[in-house]
Amino acid sequence: MTGDRRPGRPRSEAARQAILGAAIDELKERGYGALTVEGIAARAGVGKQTIYRWWSSKADVVLTALLDLSQTTVAVPDEGTLSDDLTAFLAATFRQHGQRPVLVGLMAQALLDPAFATDFRDRFLFGRRAVLRQILERAAVRGEIAPETDLELLIDVVYGVLWYRLLLDHAPLDEAVGRELAALVVKAAR
Repeated sequence: MTGDRRPGRPRSEAARQAILGAAIDELKERGYGALTVEGIAARAGVGKQTIYRWWSSKADVVLTALLDLSQTTVAVPDEGTLSDDLTAFLAATFRQHGQRPVLVGLMAQALLDPAFATDFRDRFLFGRRAVLRQILERAAVRGEIAPETDLELLIDVVYGVLWYRLLLDHAPLDEAVGRELAALVVKAAR
């Protein structure tokens, strides 16, 4: 279950927000491996049965929290040019590098759990790709991207850098890298 409505008592939005916030806080402090539904429940001030009524696993709770967070922290910019849109989007995306434990934990879970992998891909990864695709398609309509440019490949390049640096933690992943990558993609798209 992925946070969708189940039969029973109606959800308390305050409890839902407390649970999602607690999940992110616990992840940042303890890491995904040490995260437990019991820990989330204690921090949120709810019973673990409340969590299991709405979500089937800690991964589902974290995914819902990440989806909520990504919708409020990374907007779809429309600055009028590909360069400005991409720079704003990638700087905001890479500014979220503090979410590394969340993203790495979910990716690890996706590797272990094929059902969760599908949910993670469909609900989060494809959603983030769709936002970037929207930016690139707007630029293509404005004539800023060569017609023969493979937009999916550009999207792969952007998220390839993001995930490679998240998973290996070998190089910075910050706003400056977001700006550099935006400039690289704009150059490749022309």
